[in-house]
Amino acid sequence: MAGGGRGSGRPAKKKSPTKGTGGNNRRGLEGKGATPPAHMRHWHKDKVRAERAERAEKTGRPVSSSRPVSRTRRSEDAPEYIGGRNPVLEALRAGVPANVLYVALRIDNDERVREALHLAAARGVALLEVGREKLDRLTEGAIHQGVALQIPAYEYAHPEDLVHAAQEAAEVPMIVALDGVTDPRNLGAIARSATAFGAHGLLVPARRSAGVTGGAWKTSAGTLATLPVARAANLTAALRDYREAGLFVVGLDGEGTLDIEDANLLDGPLVVVVGSEGRGLSRLVRESCDLVARIPMSAAAESLNAGVAAGIALYEVARHRRR
Repeated sequence: MAGGGRGSGRPAKKKSPTKGTGGNNRRGLEGKGATPPAHMRHWHKDKVRAERAERAEKTGRPVSSSRPVSRTRRSEDAPEYIGGRNPVLEALRAGVPANVLYVALRIDNDERVREALHLAAARGVALLEVGREKLDRLTEGAIHQGVALQIPAYEYAHPEDLVHAAQEAAEVPMIVALDGVTDPRNLGAIARSATAFGAHGLLVPARRSAGVTGGAWKTSAGTLATLPVARAANLTAALRDYREAGLFVVGLDGEGTLDIEDANLLDGPLVVVVGSEGRGLSRLVRESCDLVARIPMSAAAESLNAGVAAGIALYEVARHRRR
């Protein structure tokens, strides 16, 4: 049966050529018309470029030809990066703990870069020359000016440590707590004001709050190297513990009952709670305060930036304490 038809025992017949359709399928063979121009093809790179330029013109944002830098969620133990010549130099001068100093290839060495290299070498910080694309990735697209400093993950203190540090220094405790402040730059600015006016530390909640990141380090101008930051699993519980320890808790809010300059007990053991710019203090945090004070200002301004508000309030506290 080899070579024969299936089960027939006869040789298989060759198939005859396929006959034409007689023009019945001519419509299916017709073309779809002329190829559309580039500006009508949504997949064409010229159309994509034109749409990007049109969006940039409407929004006022510059067109970037490079691919956007991917932002992945960092783990809590991941290192942070400070970018920019002045911030990196200030961090090295302040003794911020650092692992690696990244410098772009063929960078123009001005005085800031030379001093940063000298300080890093003196402290035993590793020096690496890398391409600017890697610096873009490390700093997540921020302006780095060819230098970036890798710092280890921040080690937060316990809320009780802030009080103990003041007591060991034989000073009256003053702590700044943040409620709903999610911008690391505001945290850095508040740390700078807290250091300037004699605070003993910052307290931040573990959730829905900015942490000590590269952006916070950059804005703090190195003050986070000396000012401890504690993290509380529950901010209201931590404020309650402070009150039981004898600290007076003052919250800042535009709907406060009196002006901050008229508040009493500012010269004693104190916690100043700063809320977010948008919603102020949360309800539970407000209820945990002994007093809610406001900063007097013109009615034309609805609110102040959290960093600005903290600076004004801490100056007022420092003025009371000097008296």
